[in-house]
Amino acid sequence: MKKYLISIDQSTSASKVMLVDAEGIIVKRFSKRHHQYYDQPGWAEHDTEEIFLNVCEGIRNVTEGIDSGEIAALAISNQRETTAFWDRSTGKSVRRAIVWQDVRAAGLCRELSAHGDLVKARTGLTLSPYYPAAKAAHALKSDEALMKRAANGEICIGTIDSFLIYRLTGGRRFSTDVSNASRTQLFDIRRLCFDKELCELFGIPFACLAEPIPSDGDFGVTAASGIPAGIPITGVLGDSHASLFGHGCVKEGMVKTSYGTGSSVMLNTGETPCESGRGLSASIAYGWQGRTDYVLEGNITHSGDTLVWLCDKAEMASDPAEVEKLASSVPDTDGVYLVPAFSGMGAPYFDESARAAFIGMNRSTTRAHMVRAALESMAYQNADVIFAMAELARRNVQVLHADGGGCKNELLMRLQADLLGCEVKASDESELSALGAAYMAGFKTGLFTPQTVKRGCPRSYLPQSDENRRAALMHSWRGAVQRILHQ
Repeated sequence: MKKYLISIDQSTSASKVMLVDAEGIIVKRFSKRHHQYYDQPGWAEHDTEEIFLNVCEGIRNVTEGIDSGEIAALAISNQRETTAFWDRSTGKSVRRAIVWQDVRAAGLCRELSAHGDLVKARTGLTLSPYYPAAKAAHALKSDEALMKRAANGEICIGTIDSFLIYRLTGGRRFSTDVSNASRTQLFDIRRLCFDKELCELFGIPFACLAEPIPSDGDFGVTAASGIPAGIPITGVLGDSHASLFGHGCVKEGMVKTSYGTGSSVMLNTGETPCESGRGLSASIAYGWQGRTDYVLEGNITHSGDTLVWLCDKAEMASDPAEVEKLASSVPDTDGVYLVPAFSGMGAPYFDESARAAFIGMNRSTTRAHMVRAALESMAYQNADVIFAMAELARRNVQVLHADGGGCKNELLMRLQADLLGCEVKASDESELSALGAAYMAGFKTGLFTPQTVKRGCPRSYLPQSDENRRAALMHSWRGAVQRILHQ
């Protein structure tokens, strides 16, 4: 009898593996961080061999004492635009993965700027070094031997989901789901296929790319050494898409944001892609039950990562709990703003040359003011994106569904509601990406139905500020942003 699902959440900072029961409840979990490589300014890399070993360790950990026949499926949610390179015959990585935050390909994108309209029309994405197309192109152009091997069909290039599927199936399946594919800047989101003309534009051999299939499709079965064999793989989504599904935002007009390393704001636009603009992108939400849903999305590069910097590098606080305590010790920032453009600004600005700065400091500025400014930057960036999204989609946001580590911060949630002027429903589930993927796998395999899944009860925050106060705060924030932009 099937009783469980395995759900992998392979994020920017760690690989998490969870055992989920037939009611959609996590009954066992494992997490292991992996190393971050920042060899040059603007660069960020991961060792995908380390990631794979951590994932396998997690699978072994959560399935200990569980018969493989009790496991209905294995689901995957993953960091999205991070780009992996591996040997087709062995599955072994041939170089470090280039992380989604990495902007080394900015120059290459400038060279291709004349083709920006074509790229955007087909992919829904503004030409940018954040996406795998530019990352892979830069890697191939910078390594003649790698380019030669890729041209000979010896190299696979893909997002982290495709790498994990390849390794977990013992190299038997080279597939990606449509949500991840839509974030590569090589995928035609209307025809639902990789575009050969775009591959030629970026200089990426078409044969290096995975087969795109629906998120609830058949991704093969587990066959890797050291883990339970024969488990079907299904319910594969990019992490932001998985959290959208986890919130139950399956109807047109529903909105969510995830406070992770970065933030991803998504508005479900139904079965029709919305025209993108203002740094917002049109992407595929997921493919399931024979249909394809789309989203309008805005990506914020540094969200929770700002607090990591605040604690680990700036040493202004020891941990996130102290961040909230310090931020709450002052009534406001005393006019101080942190614009956290550590590797450029994402939506709605998209300026990869911008760099972070504290704006508005004076002789009375204290550590508490600076810490509060760092925390508030998360809410301001989300508000910027949501206002742009509402304007583009021509609809007001009534409720914001929120998840991620930032949801635990009461001060942040209250400020987010005040800035938006709408209700914020903060999920009490810290693993919504993993659960979203598990829900999809569970629905696909029949392990559970939407009626039998026990979803958490979100905390609700209602706005307290009036419209004039809200407008004044956003005006001051945007003035600070303009100080660091170069475009």
